[in-house]
Amino acid sequence: MRALVLCLMLPLFCMTAAAETVVISVDSTNLRFTPSEVTITEGDEVRFFWSGQALPHNAVAKDGFFSTGDPEREVDHTVEFPVGTSGTYDFVCEPHESAGMVGTITVEPAPPVEEEAPPEAPVETPLNAGASMILGLLLACAALAKRES
Repeated sequence: MRALVLCLMLPLFCMTAAAETVVISVDSTNLRFTPSEVTITEGDEVRFFWSGQALPHNAVAKDGFFSTGDPEREVDHTVEFPVGTSGTYDFVCEPHESAGMVGTITVEPAPPVEEEAPPEAPVETPLNAGASMILGLLLACAALAKRES
């Protein structure tokens, strides 16, 4: 039975990775962003999140690319960095910039996507490749389950 469960979960591990989300919060004791410097890849996101702060904060890019809005004690704001936005983004907490509450987001270019050459002639198959893979996995799992019992 374990083999059957593992085989059924295998396609989940074969899926491509989704965009990553990096969370930046606030260290109120030291008036700092935590972490204050992050490196991500185009396609990733940065989530500014803090709750229950004694002082209101915000995060504003110096170049105007993003802003969490007016300073608040509760912030949950996500910034997406799509392909084409590589570079360095310095940001500040407006009310506490002079106290050193600053940060940097470095966005690296996304890896190039390799384009496949189009097939010379369409190949007609009864099942597409994904369905064939799943069918093969299910048959292998059934054989393993039968062998275990």
